[in-house]
Amino acid sequence: MLLPDTYAVNARGHAEVGGCDLVDLAAEFGTPLYVYDEATLRNRLREYRDSLARLYPGESLVLYAAKAFYGLAMARLVADEGCGLDVVSGGELFLAARAGFPLDRVHFPGNNKSAAEVEAAAAHGIGALVVDSVHEMQLLRALDGGARVRAMLRVSPGVKPDTHSFISTGQLDSKFGFPIETGQALATLQELLAVPQADVVGVHCHIGSQVFDLSAYPAAVERVLDLLVEARQASGFVARELSVGGGLGIAYTDVDDPPRPVDFVRVVAGAVAEGCRQRGLELPRLLVEPGRSVAGPAGVALYTVGATKEIPGVRTYVSVDGGMGDNIRPKLYGATYQALKAAAPDAAPETTVTIAGKYCESTDILVRDARLPRVAAGDVLAIPASGAYQLTMASTYNYNPRPAAVMVGGGEAHLIRRRETYDDLLLTEA
Repeated sequence: MLLPDTYAVNARGHAEVGGCDLVDLAAEFGTPLYVYDEATLRNRLREYRDSLARLYPGESLVLYAAKAFYGLAMARLVADEGCGLDVVSGGELFLAARAGFPLDRVHFPGNNKSAAEVEAAAAHGIGALVVDSVHEMQLLRALDGGARVRAMLRVSPGVKPDTHSFISTGQLDSKFGFPIETGQALATLQELLAVPQADVVGVHCHIGSQVFDLSAYPAAVERVLDLLVEARQASGFVARELSVGGGLGIAYTDVDDPPRPVDFVRVVAGAVAEGCRQRGLELPRLLVEPGRSVAGPAGVALYTVGATKEIPGVRTYVSVDGGMGDNIRPKLYGATYQALKAAAPDAAPETTVTIAGKYCESTDILVRDARLPRVAAGDVLAIPASGAYQLTMASTYNYNPRPAAVMVGGGEAHLIRRRETYDDLLLTEA
């Protein structure tokens, strides 16, 4: 599960993805380069979609979390697979519209939407605006004319999954969601139901990201369903939709053993179906919002080795032509990756090195203590599981252009994002 589904070692002994030699891709498109395997992207979306159809007795919809990896090509692929989009900004919504995405399959969460973003959601007739503040309800009330927006309320179930605190969102102390345990969720839901511009279709929750232990999901579902019972008793509200979020983790190294999407679906679908049965609730349309678990395994980042610095008895630094500008996760989350030599992926490791980025920060480290065969300037290194939260969080720090990305499949590579140029970096200068 660490490498894309189509990964293989070809007759030249090189690593390939989608039938494309990674060394050749680096030579053709330059590095840093992000390589996305189309088959893996489609396979993961289909696993979620088909598992929901098989395991959940009601209607369902997969909403791909655009923030993980996004672009015109990705939006069109998601649409082609019959899935929806989870967007978190006006920019992501704008791209969806530009891509010709079916906007009734777009949901829009976010804790501090602007008036312009709420107006855009109304104008586009999106699937649902996920309300996450009282301020947002005021923005809805301010909409002109007879505007009416399908809306959901984001609630916090008070469940903290076993993940990094920086990517845990379902606990009481969180900027996201109205907490259930304090009574704020129920009170705010009743307020939202009184907003004439809001057609309230359900509730949304999300407990965090990079989650391996699935037991937190049924606990969250139980609390949300109890809230829906209270809402039915208090105001007669019946949820037509319920989003349980996403957050399924992926393997970043060989020692990681995450659940599969079908395991996630089995747990949440079972919890919702059984919980509704026990409480006499109508089955809502069930929404799930995977991002990392779709895009992460599909992406491989390629870098070219430059300088090597050996500190005898301490450490050997191998520097590459990318780093924290295209992958901030090691610095931001302490994320751990592993690397392979693209021209000799099966070669026995001979040395331990630390793969450093080119940015002017001592903490710009991609992989610490990587076990590799001998590498030298000009060699191409590949880092798997690089498809999520890397390009979308990329920056132009040190005035470095952001990398290119290609989509591969059937032995062909298509450029889906060109490399930025120095001229691009000046486009916003006044």
